[in-house]
Amino acid sequence: MPFRARVVRSLEEALKLAPALDRHAAEFMTQFSDEAYPAGASARFLRRRFGDSETVLVTAAEERGEPLGMCLVGPLEDPLLESRLPLVLVLYVDSAVRHRGLAGLLVEAASRELADRGIPRLAARAGHNDDALISMGERWGFTRLWELMLRE
Repeated sequence: MPFRARVVRSLEEALKLAPALDRHAAEFMTQFSDEAYPAGASARFLRRRFGDSETVLVTAAEERGEPLGMCLVGPLEDPLLESRLPLVLVLYVDSAVRHRGLAGLLVEAASRELADRGIPRLAARAGHNDDALISMGERWGFTRLWELMLRE
């Protein structure tokens, strides 16, 4: 099945996808946090940030009203430098269509949309031991710039 990525252009459409984003974000975030993903967080984020130049929502391969792949990018802010960098917040591909290039297509579509907006960079994150995700990111052109250290 050839996949086509589509940038979501309206807040109304994005909000219809918020429940699915919540489910996928909760799964995605388990890689980075033991805290539960708060219900409704995707809709709150979209209402606050959808119009930001660093925010992009891309879907692909819609089936029965829900996308089989989604990529949500939003701003990562550095308050000291007063700079913002787009960061992949959610990357989801349904297990039935994994390993067919859909994740790369979603990230590439988000990256192209950002470039069209004059933003040439895109950041992503991976758990420190997630060699598969790190390797995949490197194949897509990402490079490691810094490591996040956490003290608990």
